[in-house]
Amino acid sequence: MPVRQLPEQVVNRIAAGEVVERPASVVKELVENAIDAGASRIDVFTDGGGRRRIGITDDGGGMTAKDLALAVERHATSKLDDEDLLQIRTLGFRGEALPSIGSVARLSITTRHASEPHAWALSVEGGDKSEIMPAALAHGTRVEVNDLFYATPARLKFLKTDRTEAEAIREVVRRLAMARPDVAFTLAGEERAPVIWTAALPGAAGRLTRLGDILGAEFRSHAIEVHAEREGVVVAGYAAAPALTKANALGQYLFVNGRPVRDKLILGAVRGAYADYLPRDRHPVLALFVTLDPREVDANVHPAKTEVRFRNAGLVRALIVHGLKDALAREGRRTAANSGESALSSFRPVFTPRPASWDWRASPSAPVAPMPSYEGSAAPAFTERAQAAFDVGAPSADVRIEAQPVSDLVDRPLGAARTQIHETYIVSQTRDGLIIVDQHAAHERIVYERLKASLAANGVQRQILLIPEIVEMDEATVERLLERSEELASFGLAIESFGPGAVAVRETPSLLGKTNAGGLLRDLSEHMAEWDEALPLERRLMHVAATMACHGSVRAGRRLRPEEMNALLREMEDTPNSGQCNHGRPTYVELKLSDVEKLFGRR
Repeated sequence: MPVRQLPEQVVNRIAAGEVVERPASVVKELVENAIDAGASRIDVFTDGGGRRRIGITDDGGGMTAKDLALAVERHATSKLDDEDLLQIRTLGFRGEALPSIGSVARLSITTRHASEPHAWALSVEGGDKSEIMPAALAHGTRVEVNDLFYATPARLKFLKTDRTEAEAIREVVRRLAMARPDVAFTLAGEERAPVIWTAALPGAAGRLTRLGDILGAEFRSHAIEVHAEREGVVVAGYAAAPALTKANALGQYLFVNGRPVRDKLILGAVRGAYADYLPRDRHPVLALFVTLDPREVDANVHPAKTEVRFRNAGLVRALIVHGLKDALAREGRRTAANSGESALSSFRPVFTPRPASWDWRASPSAPVAPMPSYEGSAAPAFTERAQAAFDVGAPSADVRIEAQPVSDLVDRPLGAARTQIHETYIVSQTRDGLIIVDQHAAHERIVYERLKASLAANGVQRQILLIPEIVEMDEATVERLLERSEELASFGLAIESFGPGAVAVRETPSLLGKTNAGGLLRDLSEHMAEWDEALPLERRLMHVAATMACHGSVRAGRRLRPEEMNALLREMEDTPNSGQCNHGRPTYVELKLSDVEKLFGRR
């Protein structure tokens, strides 16, 4: 078959296959055009998931009759001052959207420029362009797309249900509305109540208002401001505290120079920044805006412009990680402090009438032995050397009443320790409430941060075992551990082969004290099985540190003396990111006195 030039109509339909993938693609292109035209209000109406009708109305600058005639021709655009594709400051620049849409649907455009005496209208059906006619419109532009893909019926078979396509349109408008909080948006149709996002004030406050309107009040209450700047690159936005997570990465909204993108580099940077805060199966919720010189980023690498390429990718990634880590460290204790409301919601006061034959001596709370008496008051309780008073049977709790805590401890952020319940939770008193601390989760974070600091300063201090501990495992696990022996050694864990299916542990990190080497090695081997060779060494080392910290921390079920409890609280106050352990669980919950009073109907 000889080579021939394809007809213009066929060329337009081929181009439409790249630009117009589904109704949401049409909405994206038309809304971006409205934003580029300087609109302050954009109304979007859809019907039938966008297949039957899409209508976009804006109050932007509009077009003259001459510009309107050119707008539906291929590669005709007003957004490039010259032919430099590295100096792109608008969302659109290729001039393909309108002719591509017009080649597969019934397209009509009505527009009015300030210099024109009236509006002008033009229609395109299946690639056939009509004459320009006078029309009525006060200002701006109105674009209507009807019967999408009527000219290419085969494409209709690949569309999903109306509800699914409508949700895709909603997501596109949400992302563009996040990028431009100064523009008012209305999304209507699909037999739903209209969604209206009013224009917000400029600056960080306006951005948070818009994000809260779109992502919900829960995001607004957990939002932490992010800002970092270096060498002309600015990273700004809001990230949710680690208490608010999702099971997938769909809650991560990323923008480069105002353009919504799904960039692997940025997603990887976000994952690295949250590595110390979240378990592997949870993902953060955030909206980050990267602003830099247009010459430093290439937006022309993807047909739908959803991916970009940075000239200095390392700088952008480092800045995102640095900005997120600084913000999370700054608000390290907010996570648990803000979770009091969710804790209170789990309380369900219930009154069950006591049977007439009820005997208090049969209660599990009845003491199993005579309680020790204290002269004058219970003040000496926290100064005892022994812990005999902890042994009061079920329920497991130190029920002694301690003298009023020293005022300076009560005024500390985590208060003064009052008791330990179920050998797992520490209850402390603050000036305006109480705090419940998970002793294992809290100490796990403390040990983890010590390991990181020690590694950064001068390496982890080791302790040589007098008698090496031999750990038996299957041969594949042993090989996996021995392959990573150098990485483990950098954390003070020295291992060597001890015949088939066995490993000898000769040194362990001194910070862990006496630890179960067998359990530690088995956990490490499970993590290593999931590692990719491309995973950065730093990330792999942090995985090792997290596992070691878990094994070296105070375990649940261990009774603590009062001075140990207070010491743990003070260390938490001095430790960064102490609001959650390195698995993402909160380390403590704070209940305000006013909230407790509400539970008992006092207010």
